[in-house]
Amino acid sequence: MAHDHTHQIKNYNRAFMIGVALNVGFVVIEFVYGIAAESLALIADAGHNLSDVVGLLLAWGAGLLASTAATDKRTYGFRKVTIMASLVSAVLLFVALGVITWEAVSRFNHPKPVESLTVITVAAIGVVINTITALLFISGQKHDLNIRGAFLHMAADAAVSLGVVAAGLIIMFTGWLFVDPLISLMIVAVVLAATWTLLRDSMNLAIDAVPRGIDIDAIKQYLTEQENVYQIHDLHVWPLSTTEVALSVHLIMEGESFQRDFLPVVQHELHDRFGIGHSTIQIEIKGDETCRLNKNQCC
Repeated sequence: MAHDHTHQIKNYNRAFMIGVALNVGFVVIEFVYGIAAESLALIADAGHNLSDVVGLLLAWGAGLLASTAATDKRTYGFRKVTIMASLVSAVLLFVALGVITWEAVSRFNHPKPVESLTVITVAAIGVVINTITALLFISGQKHDLNIRGAFLHMAADAAVSLGVVAAGLIIMFTGWLFVDPLISLMIVAVVLAATWTLLRDSMNLAIDAVPRGIDIDAIKQYLTEQENVYQIHDLHVWPLSTTEVALSVHLIMEGESFQRDFLPVVQHELHDRFGIGHSTIQIEIKGDETCRLNKNQCC
């Protein structure tokens, strides 16, 4: 189902281009004005936005690479790189969060004055840019881990930028300098919460765990309820990419005859009901089980 990747990436090529361009421009603005205003909250948000740009580039590049044709050596092509990209993106983000936390704690001990109006203005621009970017990915975030990662990062950025605006307003009216590093730590908390699911899902997909949303018990029940199916064994469900799921299973059948359309019907049902796009089914006959993978048979 490599065409799914090609279709998905073509749909979001423009979204990635716009998202990267907007955020690269904003990162430069935010770093410059963050340094000028001596605002750690602004600099922290800029660092987070930079990690998001890297994440967008990784997701975009991995999706394009995954859409290339399979070869005799790489029989599944490069589909798995989409999972690797989402994992690397999550790890890079956690590193950035660690740096921000370290700097925020240091700023608590050595507070510096902040140009509140500059912070408010730049962060408000960030709210607009991050919201626009998030909306570019909102329709596909339910079907692709990479798209979901892009959407979550941008949506979190919009919320974080709102927090920075709040910090600027509070400092402007109260002079409480501790609010700047406090907002920085709040940024870390918000981003950590928003991206934890991305990291967890990426890790699970990287070790070929059953993808989230796939009901393995329902699949077992469906297969065992099929006519003439005596037993199933060696059932495996794993991700081919962030959008494709594969299945392999051995079915022990009662009797040597079954409907000619049995396998096509089962494969279509696995696709339509459970989202399994690539299924491989081996048929074995009851009483003649010689499969060494069947742990239920006597040795």
